[in-house]
Amino acid sequence: MADRRLLAVRTTKVGIVLVAFLVLGLSILSRPDWKLRDFDQVFYVTIAYDLDRYGVFSDGIFDPVDSSVQPAQPGMFFGPVFPAMILAVMNLDQRFAEAVRCSVDSNRGHRDESTCEAYETPIRILSAALLAIAVAVVGFAAELIFRRTQWIFLFAGLFATAALASEAHIFSFVMTESAIFAFYSVFAWTLLRALIAPAAVRFAIAGAVLGLLCLTKPSFTALFPITIAIVVFFGFKIAKIPRNLIGAHSVMFAATFACITGPWMARNYVSIGKFSLTNEYASAALVERFAYDDMTPQEFLLAFPYCAPGIGDLLFDKVYGTDSMHRFVFHTPASFFHNGRDRRDALREQHGELDPLIGRLVHDEMQTNWWRYLLVNIPLAWCGAWPGGIVTLLLLPLFIASLLQAVRTREPLLVLYAVPAVLMLGLHAAVGNHYTRYNLILIGPYSVGAAWIICSVLPYGRWRPRFLASEP
Repeated sequence: MADRRLLAVRTTKVGIVLVAFLVLGLSILSRPDWKLRDFDQVFYVTIAYDLDRYGVFSDGIFDPVDSSVQPAQPGMFFGPVFPAMILAVMNLDQRFAEAVRCSVDSNRGHRDESTCEAYETPIRILSAALLAIAVAVVGFAAELIFRRTQWIFLFAGLFATAALASEAHIFSFVMTESAIFAFYSVFAWTLLRALIAPAAVRFAIAGAVLGLLCLTKPSFTALFPITIAIVVFFGFKIAKIPRNLIGAHSVMFAATFACITGPWMARNYVSIGKFSLTNEYASAALVERFAYDDMTPQEFLLAFPYCAPGIGDLLFDKVYGTDSMHRFVFHTPASFFHNGRDRRDALREQHGELDPLIGRLVHDEMQTNWWRYLLVNIPLAWCGAWPGGIVTLLLLPLFIASLLQAVRTREPLLVLYAVPAVLMLGLHAAVGNHYTRYNLILIGPYSVGAAWIICSVLPYGRWRPRFLASEP
């Protein structure tokens, strides 16, 4: 009986993951075929083009040379993981490779864009696979946090699938969102495993996955010190393990993180002369963020209904930006996004680089607008807190209820699971903008918290807090 029950549970989990793959795959594939020059796709496909043609990781469209006619120069603005994934798909699918080459050549005036095929199918299938893996680890995280019930994996997986399917539009582009969500979800799960059943190898795996995440999007390096703080806090206050073990686990996590990110930083030093993950990335984002400090009191207040899923779509024009909130629509000429981008481009054209200027720019902004900067973070964080669209109208209230319940019952794992994603929400409000695509990682904690609350009211679904795992 026990073997049959275990088989049924495993079959159910496999079924949920397959359903997630099919639902997400069909949702993404049903979107229109985009030209590879649309949106931010051009950044990544151009780097993949240069890797394919010259074996050089470049800055893509920001490269000072035309790599269609002369060798690309080394760059480090973007992380290497996603362009490498595009290159791998190009090597597997020559039709996609030709679409990339044609798009890059047309973008530089060497071909007619109308002759280029809008073909992204292999990347879209890869995105669906990555997201299905993420759905699985969200379910596993729910099981780690709470004692297993008949339903916790099921509900966490279905909630995550529904929220991700609502974001199928952004996943239909050749961009980093699916890879980021997958790497982050795996990182959060492996960190939970390491905390619950401490072992050096588990902390090593968590450090390695975080390293890959940071090589996909450099802003996630902010999670390195946060994770070390979580490891120390959990070891001292919750697990109460010896100090030498806490130190060893922290060192192991840091060492594997360095093993993943270190070679890329060494490459940057050798090729470009800068020992860092990226160049200009943070400075460019912060310059663009300062444009939002021009927000009026009316825009500040209206941002709350504007960004609420469903409500904002009914009350405001989010497509063409013809109303009082037009500056929140990125493509309108006077939008916050364009104002920030124009200032960034002007500074770069005048001075060449932003990194040497950023200290003075931050000082000047904080000296005159510090209070506006702090206040504007509030609506930007509110707007970014709704990944998953209309589905999140259900998930977010349940997630908040689950956090309150976790605090009341002194259940630390759900809180610790949510902390990195919530802190990244604050970081993106402080240095980014209001778009939910930067905060898709919140879908994992939202889904786990909502699943916990739902399971608590189901027959045979009573939840029981789990402070430490009874099994590895």
